[in-house]
Amino acid sequence: MTRLSFGLTLIFTAMLLAVPSAKAAEKLGATRILFLTQSKGYVHGSVKRNPQDAGQLAPAEVAMIQLGQQSGLFDCDCTQDAAADFTKENLQNYDIVAFYTTGELPIAAADRDYFVNEWLKTKGHGWIGFHSAADTYRTENPEHSWYWDICGGTFIGHPWGSSRRVTLAVHDPSHAVAQPFGKRFEIQDEIYMYNHWNPDNVRVLMSLDYAGSPTDSTVNAKYGTHVPVAWVRSWGDGKIYFNNLGHRPETWRNPAFMASITQAVKWIRGDIAGDSTPNPEVSRAWEAKSRKDVKEYGFKVENLN
Repeated sequence: MTRLSFGLTLIFTAMLLAVPSAKAAEKLGATRILFLTQSKGYVHGSVKRNPQDAGQLAPAEVAMIQLGQQSGLFDCDCTQDAAADFTKENLQNYDIVAFYTTGELPIAAADRDYFVNEWLKTKGHGWIGFHSAADTYRTENPEHSWYWDICGGTFIGHPWGSSRRVTLAVHDPSHAVAQPFGKRFEIQDEIYMYNHWNPDNVRVLMSLDYAGSPTDSTVNAKYGTHVPVAWVRSWGDGKIYFNNLGHRPETWRNPAFMASITQAVKWIRGDIAGDSTPNPEVSRAWEAKSRKDVKEYGFKVENLN
């Protein structure tokens, strides 16, 4: 293995209080996840390690390791070194790659091309993006379009900061990945708005409902008023799941959020069904509703055409 923080994982997991059942332990390792939490921009608290303690992992990393152990679905290796670990050679050790990242990552062109054109298109493989994965490659450089396409959108602002409680509408509550959230879901977390968002490519599962999500901040409607929060898509025979939630460390203890991750792993593996057919009609309908709501509820809005 490369300079992956596998050693950190072993040290920490040996200390975990939550010990998996014997049945879960038998399944452990059936799926392997590489969790990249490298920040080349803002460092979120959920992925911030203690620089004074080389063996201490960040809250999101701990949560993913525990989830894998307790569910028996997967092993999770955590790294903050894309240059060393996001490589063609190392990717062959994994079934799923998860990103909680920011900025322009040091991924070599050959490794990127292998990931996009071969690895991710393989049946049973998948990419999961959490929160600021959408604040990664946030540029207008066309060389980064590969990432915009995989992620589904890039950050332009968060009118709903981490202190805000928001209401989310679940468009497809029967979908395996969305089911844990019910038909409506309330949470305190930071919600992004996006550009490079193409509803023709994704199946949007969950959106912000302005009617239950007040904010004093200005909403930038340059790229639309609809605020998608979670979506899925297919990539060849591989699968993609993005969820905007996860800014607050507390979110990584939220039962619905964590259940959606286990469901996503099962969905990517092919254990359970879940439609990834794009549903642009949902985005169109929620764009119309959102435009109506910003006026009805008195939101401060700029760039509304």
